[in-house]
Amino acid sequence: MHFSAPTGTPRRLRAHVLGAAALVAVVLPLAVFGAPASAGTVTAAAVIKEAKAAIATQSSAHLVFDADSTSSSSTEQIVADVGAGAGTETVTDGTALLHVTVTPQDGYISGSASGLTSLFGMTSAEATKVGKRWEFWKKGTVQYKDLESVISVKSLASLLPKSKDTTLSTHGSDYVLTWTSAASGSTPKLKNTLTIAKGTNLPVEETSTDASGEKVTTTISKWGEAVAVQAPPAGSSVAASKITG
Repeated sequence: MHFSAPTGTPRRLRAHVLGAAALVAVVLPLAVFGAPASAGTVTAAAVIKEAKAAIATQSSAHLVFDADSTSSSSTEQIVADVGAGAGTETVTDGTALLHVTVTPQDGYISGSASGLTSLFGMTSAEATKVGKRWEFWKKGTVQYKDLESVISVKSLASLLPKSKDTTLSTHGSDYVLTWTSAASGSTPKLKNTLTIAKGTNLPVEETSTDASGEKVTTTISKWGEAVAVQAPPAGSSVAASKITG
């Protein structure tokens, strides 16, 4: 997924499951999640509405995204601290590595050569120019805005499904929303579950599965905890204009 050539975006914010790509898993029987919520007491629509409102009040969260493939040994993992105008994200996919850091002033990326090309969309020549440095964009640029959206806590509202065709059950003291996403482009049909903590009305885990046995799990924690972000040292960064200009 690319912003525009020659820059790109980490693959976290895809449909529903922070990426709902072809990496998904065997759906568990509904019995695992407990009994359906009692009719007339609470509905999927009500839970989704409350969760959306709860997310809107949050300033930050910690995410861990794991995508396991049954067809290869490659595992994609994304670890992110998202906030309001600042945050970090690290993406690994096999040997490819990509780091994203966003401050209120600048957006930065760095990584391995394969991470810069396969995960971010640089050309090999651009990745060579960047080397081990951080490439950055100033606030106000399109690229900065795109990077900021990747680490925005508000983007987590995209985890929530539409209430239509979403069922509600309970698992212990939590709510579990279950729905199906239709196939689209290269993304297969997915079975999804989203666990919402009753006490806070905040999402804590989402899974997506397809028929092939591949799995994506996103765990969300540390809601509201401070996100400390520091810009890379000046001597270790290079302006994007010097890479693409």
